[in-house]
Amino acid sequence: MIRLIGYFFGVGAFLLLGAAAAVAIYLGAVTKDLPDYEVLANYAPPVTTRFHAGNGALMAEYARERRLYLPIQAIPDRVKAAFISAEDKNFYQHPGIDPSGLVRAIAVNLQNFGSGRRPVGASTITQQVAKNFLLTADQTLDRKIKEAILSFRIEQAYSKDRILELYLNEIFFGLNSYGIAGAALTYFDKSVTELTIAETAYLAALPKGPANYHPFRKTEAAIERRNWVIDRMVENGYVTKADGEEAKKQPLGVTPRRGGAHLFASEFFAEEVRRQIIQKYGDNALYEGGLSVRTSLDPRLQVAARKALQEGLLNYDERRGFHGPVKTIEIGGDWGEPLSKIQALSDVPEWKLAVVLSVDGEGAEIGLQPEKEASGKIVPERVTGHIAAKNMQWAYRSAGGQRKTAKSPEGVFGPGDVVYVEPLQDQPGEYRLRQPPKVQGGLVAMDPHTGRVLAMVGGFSYGQSEFNRATQAMRQPGSSFKPFVYAAALDSGYTPASVILDAPIEIVNGGQVWRPENYGGGSAGPSTLRLGIEKSRNLMTVRLANDMGMNLVAEYAERFGIYDKMPPLLSMSLGSGETTVLRMVSAYAVIANGGKQIKPSLIDRIQDRYGKTIFRHEDRTCENCNADDWADQEEPVLGDNRMQVLDPMTSYQMTSMMEGVITRGTAAGKIKLDRPVAGKTGTTNDEKDAWFVGYTPDLVAGLYLGFDEPAPLGRGATGGSLSAPIFNAFMQEAVKGTRPGKFVVPGGMSLIAVNRKTGMMAVEGEPDTIIEAFKPGTGPAETFSVIGGLDEYVPPEEILKNSPQANQAVTSGSNGLY
Repeated sequence: MIRLIGYFFGVGAFLLLGAAAAVAIYLGAVTKDLPDYEVLANYAPPVTTRFHAGNGALMAEYARERRLYLPIQAIPDRVKAAFISAEDKNFYQHPGIDPSGLVRAIAVNLQNFGSGRRPVGASTITQQVAKNFLLTADQTLDRKIKEAILSFRIEQAYSKDRILELYLNEIFFGLNSYGIAGAALTYFDKSVTELTIAETAYLAALPKGPANYHPFRKTEAAIERRNWVIDRMVENGYVTKADGEEAKKQPLGVTPRRGGAHLFASEFFAEEVRRQIIQKYGDNALYEGGLSVRTSLDPRLQVAARKALQEGLLNYDERRGFHGPVKTIEIGGDWGEPLSKIQALSDVPEWKLAVVLSVDGEGAEIGLQPEKEASGKIVPERVTGHIAAKNMQWAYRSAGGQRKTAKSPEGVFGPGDVVYVEPLQDQPGEYRLRQPPKVQGGLVAMDPHTGRVLAMVGGFSYGQSEFNRATQAMRQPGSSFKPFVYAAALDSGYTPASVILDAPIEIVNGGQVWRPENYGGGSAGPSTLRLGIEKSRNLMTVRLANDMGMNLVAEYAERFGIYDKMPPLLSMSLGSGETTVLRMVSAYAVIANGGKQIKPSLIDRIQDRYGKTIFRHEDRTCENCNADDWADQEEPVLGDNRMQVLDPMTSYQMTSMMEGVITRGTAAGKIKLDRPVAGKTGTTNDEKDAWFVGYTPDLVAGLYLGFDEPAPLGRGATGGSLSAPIFNAFMQEAVKGTRPGKFVVPGGMSLIAVNRKTGMMAVEGEPDTIIEAFKPGTGPAETFSVIGGLDEYVPPEEILKNSPQANQAVTSGSNGLY
């Protein structure tokens, strides 16, 4: 018996040793290619990039995985308690694997054997970290063993808090959200510190299977799972029973956060910043890098710019008539269903889509597009309203027609037609007929001292068209380019009182004859540079450019950043080249700030995911700004090493001349501000584009109106009639609450009264005089002379008196044919 026992013991020992050897060989093979768990120390997951406005308001977010990384210290205890209760109640006690949980899982799986149910796992939070970071999700024994080994190693290398931090920032919650901070924003539009017990429990329920507990498609299962988590929190002592019962009575309350721009009216601005970030750093930096981008956007000015441009576009468009309905649908049954399928303008919340239910001579009964719940379900309630005939009279004219084509609402649309309407604030249930305009435009506002773009609108609606007409549309600036021709002249020895002949001119080049004309025809004879810019005289500008040489004009245009390479063609002096609103506003900013170079920027600062600044627009330095103490030293001065693009005296002369555009010239009566303002209108050939660019001492803004496919806007559609009123509307709102500044006269300039027509010094009491600014060494001419004038001498009074006849004469001159 003893020998037999020994025999069995030997066989058992041999088998045990063999099994141990087999296990050792197996474990050796399994662990041979285990991933290096030390990579967790350098964990840098894809993180959401966020754009902020100048005041810090969140503007937009971009991510492939919507995640915001939070250190464990920033995660509330309640949130940690919910996930521990749901996933691993013994997390802070076990060494990486929970033996009691493992035994419990084995018992459940044995009990369910043969039932077809999926085996129950016993993964701890540490094991999930090992799987999510270092392994695949394969349901194999090899993977589970690797997971267990890595869990022991991770527990030895990292603290429990670090492991929990990795877990809470990595896990997937559904709806493209990763990490607890991203999930809180995605599901409830809240930070983690604002989550209630019920909300926290629901988020803790999701990692088990986000699709299984979808808030809208699987609402009952989601509530059941959430309540189970709440019970576990109560059972583990993290929540009182009373609070738990109260939390279980609450609805899910999920309000998904919308993507794209979060700040009203910022879509065009955000998209331009997005393009710049990709160009500068690449796609991955934007969608995974977790950049924090502080933009220059001023939300108040952005809303004002959007409103001014939209109203200007609508005023023009409605004067041209009705384009017709958006669509036509059947209204025999439930009209709400087909109406809900039509996409409305997402960024024009003031408007609503409506279907015409009936129409008569007094107006139209309409049904409004049904609202949608967060789940996407259509609200069953149907809301109706009324459009009175007086609130749609503009639509009696057919777009493109020259006369009214309807005498009542019945001639405008019929039942089933889908249109846009806007509620009248003071008349509940009453609406005004609206339509998205065909004409478009772009507007930019900038700080002339720094180049910071404060507002940008790229069209009527980003939902209508994502094309940014402020930065992407290449348009002819027309007469708004003329100030740079005159600036080149003033830098070259001309003065605002220099006289140029305003008369017909022929330019012969290569056998072809070019005969430019003033807008509206006619000419004024010899006139000062001031009158030429105020009245926007094409003939004077051509003569001036011809007298200086177009190479000089091209150099100035490139120096101001209007064009990268401007051909020195005489027609370019009238703004026949193509540029953008942003470039034109930047060029005017140089004149406004005294001639300093401007680098327009939509971005103030960029920080990486760790908070390190990797880009800053402001490159000026301040010596002694960070002194440790006060020792009677001089106040620190902010250095300015920017290039002087234009003589400060020339800048002031141009500003003074463009103030005249506002008071006496092509924008007279259109701009009404409580402070000095200068600017210039621009109208291109055939009135295809209408421009206005102007500035106060502290703000510059510019815009154009035109069709995307250039076409005539109509007779009289000039920069003064269309664009200047929009500029005025924007600036009136923009300067509210700010102190009026003044355009400062540079030291050394002489202010002399001159005759407005002749440019010669005026005697005291002489009528029609103006105070003109002259640089040192210059002044009014002592004798009357005309630039680009007649070779033979003609008394100025005779020229002025007989200018209409002189304009018809064709006499050989020194600078072309006159």
